[in-house]
Amino acid sequence: MLKAEKYPQQFLNVNAAQSNDADEGGLNLGRVGAALRRRVLLIAGMTCLVATAAVLKAEIDPRSYQAEIEILTESLSAEAQAVADVPQTLVSQKGLTSVAKGKNVKTTIKVLKSRRVLGPVVRQLQVKYPEIDYEYIASSLKIESTEKHIITVQFIDLREEVVTDVLNAIKDTYLNYSLEERRNDVQEAIKFVEQQKKPLEKRVREWQDKLRRIRQTNNMVDPTQKAQEVSAHITSLNQQLLQNRVQLEQMFAKYQGLQRELAQQPGSLASNPILSENPNYQNILVQIFQVNAEIAKRSSVYTDVDEGMQRLRDQKANMVALLEQERQRVNRDFQSRIQELRSRDASLVQKINYLNTYMRGLAAVSRDYDNIQRELQIATQALNQFTEKQQALQIEHAQRLQPWKILDPELTEVNSPKAFSASTKINLILGSMLGMLLGVGSALVVDKLSNVFYTSKDLKEAVKLPLLGVVPLRRELATLSSSQNQNLIPGIQPAARASFFEVFRSLYTNILLLGSDTPIRSLVISSASQEEGKSTVAIHLALSAAAMGQRVLLVDANLRNPTLHKHLGLMNIQGLTDVISSELEWSNIIERSPAEENLYMMSAGPVPPDSIRLLASEKMQDLMNDLQASFDLVIYDTPPLVGFADANLLAANTNGMVLVAALGKLKRTVFQEALEELQISGTPILGVVANRSKDTVHGSYSYYQQYYRQTMKAERIRDSQEAGTTVS
Repeated sequence: MLKAEKYPQQFLNVNAAQSNDADEGGLNLGRVGAALRRRVLLIAGMTCLVATAAVLKAEIDPRSYQAEIEILTESLSAEAQAVADVPQTLVSQKGLTSVAKGKNVKTTIKVLKSRRVLGPVVRQLQVKYPEIDYEYIASSLKIESTEKHIITVQFIDLREEVVTDVLNAIKDTYLNYSLEERRNDVQEAIKFVEQQKKPLEKRVREWQDKLRRIRQTNNMVDPTQKAQEVSAHITSLNQQLLQNRVQLEQMFAKYQGLQRELAQQPGSLASNPILSENPNYQNILVQIFQVNAEIAKRSSVYTDVDEGMQRLRDQKANMVALLEQERQRVNRDFQSRIQELRSRDASLVQKINYLNTYMRGLAAVSRDYDNIQRELQIATQALNQFTEKQQALQIEHAQRLQPWKILDPELTEVNSPKAFSASTKINLILGSMLGMLLGVGSALVVDKLSNVFYTSKDLKEAVKLPLLGVVPLRRELATLSSSQNQNLIPGIQPAARASFFEVFRSLYTNILLLGSDTPIRSLVISSASQEEGKSTVAIHLALSAAAMGQRVLLVDANLRNPTLHKHLGLMNIQGLTDVISSELEWSNIIERSPAEENLYMMSAGPVPPDSIRLLASEKMQDLMNDLQASFDLVIYDTPPLVGFADANLLAANTNGMVLVAALGKLKRTVFQEALEELQISGTPILGVVANRSKDTVHGSYSYYQQYYRQTMKAERIRDSQEAGTTVS
């Protein structure tokens, strides 16, 4: 007979819970804390009971005396106010005295109770009370800070006069201590300031010397001002250079035109403006024209050999020579002016280059000058601050009044200490502590004797089996309604239902991962005892697998007390009993679940007189093989393990068994007995499911709830918008 592939048997560690603490080598604080939280009412009751008994037992007659004084640690005198108005004093910074400001409250109280402060008090009191020592006073002295800047000093003793004398001595000592402490603090501050001033004064002198040397070396007062002057001079020279070059270009252009004019024959008409504007040149040129006119006039009458003609020609030659001389003079004059402009250009360029070089050197000098100025300013400011601080501290040091004051101005001496019974308060405190210890011990003992699994961690430590899933405690989701649609279950929030089902999707995924080589096609759901939620786990696991696209058959194999049909809203007229005991086909018995399309259900049918006989039959084995071949996953819901063999018989023909353990209900001994039976029978176990967990909700729950709220809110907004559009 063909049987489903089985998975290897896991080794059980039923004694792991008992030896876990010993293996860890210490106390499991997490388990202890969980036990105390579960038994908090027992602890509270035990604490109240013992504390009440301790108070009732307290003595009524007063045996002790106490007195207290309140000391104001913030001085409000006119002298202190005057000092506080002076900047840089220790008092002015926060309005506190040096003692109150320099130390926090705890440190101040510890100092006030030290031998250094109480030593003079002890020596003063030992004259009258030789038995008094420091330990005696420190043990009976209580100092606390009730309000800001106020400390309360309290002393308790069996003798009234001792309380009065001790507290008066302490009062005077503390007031004197405040003045001395403030003066010491101010003196230390003055000494520190004087030490810091010396190197600062030296630094200031050094930087002043460097500043003087750099001014003398560069013959200037301020490099920035000097740079501005040089820059302005360079700008002026550049403008002069530009103007000179413009004049030079204009002069050179005129000179070239003059050269073209001079290249013509002397005596011709001057077209160059330089010559045309020259009066001497024009005068000579006019005379030449006049001689030419005379020559032309006489040539019509006389020949060239005529004496008059000769005289006119000689006169013309003289005039031409004078004209040529004038032309050469003008030419030399222009050459001289051009040379002068060129010399001026070279001189300006030389000056500009020199000033640019000087500016580059001045930049380095300016950088050094700025660094010296900055360092000198920093050193001077620091020196000024320390000088002001020193002067202010010297003013504060001159203060003579005590910084601390008795809060009650009329209280000059401590008189009439109050009598009280110290046993009531002490007994109440001791009784509460003792009651709490007894309550904690009782809680641990009771929790240990209960022998119940409370958390999934306890369950995991008890067995070496895979923990396939942790199902949270959700009473409203423990069963399915008879509604035709699971989304219409009344009283259940859809977000909570979705997050709850997500646990079973994860559970089914973990089961699939167990069968990486051979797929898991059938399994048995069982538990160690009754009412551990195995049927609920079987239903939701089947729903989750069906929702993930698997064709799932859920078989109610609990022939002793069938209940699955009630959860799914189906009838139990015919079922598994009829298929095994008769020739009825199983395909005519199964019903499709109204909750999921891929989920089918085979109910148990009538309760038989001997269920073991039917389940152990060969026909049952053949039926299980047929069902496994016809469906992707077959889930069998069976009776509990302890006392019944049904689950072991069915698990032998499946891929394994999934154990459901109800946290907070399942006892360790019962679970151990069930594991021992499985170990003896060799039943394959896939893993354990921790049901009804009260641990913190996993992140997926809050994620689904938040996702559902956002989705529903978006749908409501969309519906309202559509409704508004329709109305309009």
